[in-house]
Amino acid sequence: MKNTFYITTTLPYVNSDPHIGHAVEFVRADAIARYNRAKGRDAFFNTGTDEHGLKVYRKALETKQDPLTFVDEYSKRFKNFCAKLNISYDNFIRTSDEHHIKAAQEFWRQCDKKKYIIKKKYSVKYCVGCELEKTDSELVTDKCPLHPNQKLELIEEENYFFKFSAFQKKLLKLYEKNPNFVLPGNRMKEIKNFIKAGLRDFSISRLKEKMPWGIPVPGNNKHVMYVWFDALVNYISAIGWPNDMEKFNKWWPVVQIAGKDNLRQQSAMWQAMLMSVNLPPSEKILINGFILMEGQKMSKSAGNTIDPITLINEYGTDAVRYYLLREVSQFEDGNITPEKFKEAYNANLANGLGNLVNRILKMSEDQKVKPSLPDKKTVIDGFQIENYKINEAMDGIWNKISEADKYIQDKKPFNLIKTDEIEAKKIIGQLMIKLWHIAVILEIFLPETAEKIQRLIKENKMPDSPLFPRI
Repeated sequence: MKNTFYITTTLPYVNSDPHIGHAVEFVRADAIARYNRAKGRDAFFNTGTDEHGLKVYRKALETKQDPLTFVDEYSKRFKNFCAKLNISYDNFIRTSDEHHIKAAQEFWRQCDKKKYIIKKKYSVKYCVGCELEKTDSELVTDKCPLHPNQKLELIEEENYFFKFSAFQKKLLKLYEKNPNFVLPGNRMKEIKNFIKAGLRDFSISRLKEKMPWGIPVPGNNKHVMYVWFDALVNYISAIGWPNDMEKFNKWWPVVQIAGKDNLRQQSAMWQAMLMSVNLPPSEKILINGFILMEGQKMSKSAGNTIDPITLINEYGTDAVRYYLLREVSQFEDGNITPEKFKEAYNANLANGLGNLVNRILKMSEDQKVKPSLPDKKTVIDGFQIENYKINEAMDGIWNKISEADKYIQDKKPFNLIKTDEIEAKKIIGQLMIKLWHIAVILEIFLPETAEKIQRLIKENKMPDSPLFPRI
């Protein structure tokens, strides 16, 4: 197995504050990165902000700021958001970074040299929310189903196009060779059907006079790069392409995490772009479902959003990480409400993990039991996240918590200590080892909590206050 591992989130647009959808993508990528590090691999975790495009430009105009000042502020907000969630990224890239701009322009040049860029006039319906052109077959009552409250715009101009249509056979061959290239399987089937239906070339530039906020097209300053053609290049510019190919070859290919509204861009458009400049495809694309509120897509206009910062401030970082990693469906749409969050918190953190920690450490502290603990590597070697299924891995941890609770109830060491001290202390020692196993594995998912539990086990003392106070 390759001893290096590269994972990236998509780069969120900086036209609004971070939301719960960003949070779930960040914490899932973080858990996978931490897992690979725990397994002894050299891992590189990339995230950042996508700062060009029409949505960003218009938002900057709304706030009466120049675009660079606007994106500087919002990029800081996303960095602070990552800090709040304890995201262990190795690189935070901004598409306004000078090295990324140069890489995107070089990508354009190489793609153009291979004759995959053409110029033509066109007329198309365009969804600003998606930053994508829309065909009539994709619309519902002449509206984008993902952004039904936004009016489609009709664009008529001469732009540069990427010859996406030239890659139908190559993309299908990629999927045939790698049947698990996209997870879950229903998304793999979806993108294959999209490719089989035929591909249209897509626009990769905008007239600067109409949309000046973007990377200049090499050799033609009257055009700027279309946001997707610019932003997707971050996955390779982040690891040194094109100037540091030794670094690039160390890390590439990449595992990408994205929402289901990004399926086409990540698993088809980007892969064709890589093929156009003779670069290998990504390693894998993991597609998240949406987070819903009572079955409805969240939106500010509908008044059904949940602010992740508010949740963190009320319940703590690891409580939010727990809910997003275990309670929200990974590959299908998942629900969250304040009531569901509180219920899961009390049942599985306060009464589950927190109560188990108190019960075991009270007995060990009272009886001064300090067993020999297995080293972390041994514990991690016995733990696997199969096929990136984080939900199932988390379920396994909580199964261990339930098993430890049952062991206490079956053996009753708190009673046994009165009649058989040696046996009781042996059972308490076994419970401490079980708790140690749980705490070591939890480092991947709830790092702050795991560190506290490990420290308390080594010090052989109860926590001064509950790890997760019941609410």
